[in-house]
Amino acid sequence: RKVLKELGQDVAVVMVNESGASVYSASEVARDEFPELDITVRGAISIARRLQDPLAELVKIEPKSIGVGQYQHDVGQPQLKKSLHDVVESCVNSVGVDLNTASLSLLQYVAGIGPATAKNIVEFRKEKGLFKDRSELMNIPKFSSKGFEQAAGFLRVVGGGSVLDATGIHPERYQAVKDMAQELGSTVKSLIGEGASQLEKLRPKWAPIIGEFTFDDIIVELKKPGRDPRDPFKVFQFREDINEVSDLQEGMVCPGLVTNVTNFGAFVDIGVHQDGLVHISQLSHKFVEDPRKVVAPGDQVTVKVLGVDKDKSQISLTMLMEEKPEAKSTQPRRDSRGGKKAKGGPGKGKGGGKRPSGGKRPGGQRGPGGGDKGRRPAKPFNNPFAALGNIDKD
Repeated sequence: RKVLKELGQDVAVVMVNESGASVYSASEVARDEFPELDITVRGAISIARRLQDPLAELVKIEPKSIGVGQYQHDVGQPQLKKSLHDVVESCVNSVGVDLNTASLSLLQYVAGIGPATAKNIVEFRKEKGLFKDRSELMNIPKFSSKGFEQAAGFLRVVGGGSVLDATGIHPERYQAVKDMAQELGSTVKSLIGEGASQLEKLRPKWAPIIGEFTFDDIIVELKKPGRDPRDPFKVFQFREDINEVSDLQEGMVCPGLVTNVTNFGAFVDIGVHQDGLVHISQLSHKFVEDPRKVVAPGDQVTVKVLGVDKDKSQISLTMLMEEKPEAKSTQPRRDSRGGKKAKGGPGKGKGGGKRPSGGKRPGGQRGPGGGDKGRRPAKPFNNPFAALGNIDKD
């Protein structure tokens, strides 16, 4: 950023999380991809690729190498590994995988495809060239029909022989789509995009046949073939006048990115190579039981600098930009004598009304000095043995 400023170039600078990059650079996967390059260069390439497609690059390292939580080393490692694997697998299949560009590391997370089958797909692609349609998967050695049934819906072939291969529609439903297009007197290609809305005319007939959810999914996939469910990338800019911890001053307001969330608060990157901490008490004016209900990793937030310890490189931040609003009092107003304000009309206030005959006050006689000697003590409301007092003594 300093160099660009000196050159007068208005170029966006994007910060990429480097967690796990060093693990990748020394891994067997990196050696296979870049056998002639130095470890530092491999790490730099990995970080740059994360900006292009984070998911495709992050699957090349163990998920726990990224830093997945406050207590990741305190839980059972086999259980942690399985849980993280399931999450990565779910993400990969939700996004979908391009059969012609996916790496070995990415393919092995597709449902129905393991490391061995993924390796066979990559070797087949090197020998035979790019896939033209999904059906060519059946020519791969040891790729069973059951595996094809599981994996086909998550694999994409863009620019192939069939427009449906670029969608998430399973090959088992291709014939149903063709039949519906024929019923409408149209073609499958004409159903791509806005034309998919025409299928609503056939819902009463076809939804019961193929299933309501499947029918809805077909319409969604035809409207946006090859769609990526991930949010569009937005360039995030840090403050240009802040580069180091020494540049920070108390009271500065900075844009930041949440990098991690713990039980005691959230860590935020504000562009100074050292994350700052937003304590749980500084997340909201309201009581926060769990910080994860307020922020999540990747969130863009605005924070204010509360304090900086330059010797320890510690930064305290807050998300409370305004003072806490004063709570409205719910207590009844008091009169000038310090007592509660009387309610009701004449004769109903304090000291109003007639005293009962005999001069006695309700609830017993008041003792000397205004004490409550004659009053019956209140029943204990929190004593579990209070009911025993009602039992007659023998």
